[in-house]
Amino acid sequence: MNIIKTDLPDVLIIEPKVFGDARGFFYESFNARTFAEATGLRVTFVQDNHSRSAKNVLRGLHYQIKQPQGKLVRVVAGEVFDVAVDLRKNTPTFGKWTGALLSEENKRMLWVPEGFAHGFLVISESADFLYKTTDYYAPAHERCLAWNDPTLGIEWPLQGVPIVSAKDQLGMSLAIAESFP
Repeated sequence: MNIIKTDLPDVLIIEPKVFGDARGFFYESFNARTFAEATGLRVTFVQDNHSRSAKNVLRGLHYQIKQPQGKLVRVVAGEVFDVAVDLRKNTPTFGKWTGALLSEENKRMLWVPEGFAHGFLVISESADFLYKTTDYYAPAHERCLAWNDPTLGIEWPLQGVPIVSAKDQLGMSLAIAESFP
């Protein structure tokens, strides 16, 4: 497992060791011991989620203000541009974002810790997106940061107008969104 640091110190790109030959490939997508040794983090995942989205679908930027979720995300089919935004007011990186291309080809994963908003844009024809979470989905505590907030300045690789859910269209700007202490 190779760990790549991002512009945000707590968000990590994880490259698994992939063993491939003419028959195909094999890799261990998660091993708690290996993850802890490589990252220094001891996390417990309680929920796995799988979404399929069409090209230009933009999901996010989601977070839970109570019962915050750490997420280990990956793509098993297609390609996405994945984004994490620091919403922890007591950090020097508050309001900053980082992004990474995740795809079935590169098999990279992104660790998005608690205290961050998360979202992604599908750049292939479709994408199957899998993620593990450290806490359960709690709709009463779910919040949405505006994906297009000019204060954030996220450089989405858009091709036309993104397809955004009605709920995500109501995302709040950083200036008024609830954040973490």
